[in-house]
Amino acid sequence: MDCLFCKIAAGEIPSQKVYEDAQMLAFRDIEPKAPVHVLLIPKTHLDGVRALTADNAAVVAHIIAKIPEIAASLGVTDYRVVTNNGAAAGQSVQHLHFHLLGGRTLGEMG
Repeated sequence: MDCLFCKIAAGEIPSQKVYEDAQMLAFRDIEPKAPVHVLLIPKTHLDGVRALTADNAAVVAHIIAKIPEIAASLGVTDYRVVTNNGAAAGQSVQHLHFHLLGGRTLGEMG
């Protein structure tokens, strides 16, 4: 598979890791939109939210449950979590991922 995030999760492409466990990886975005901009990905490839099923959704619950701990380790208590699903929605890498944004006042989403 030629997936950028799968290669990052496998350690084939370096990243600035902020958290890792058996199910997920969190690393700094290379084009941050806020002082804290971390991508949270499952290590198992899922194209996006559309690929979620009852059988694989537990990984998302795990990622969401880890967000407060990861945010705290980065020194943020107020933050936004976003995922895009599909190219027209802004998903540039076809691997399910969440953006954790914080470190400044975030404007309205439009």
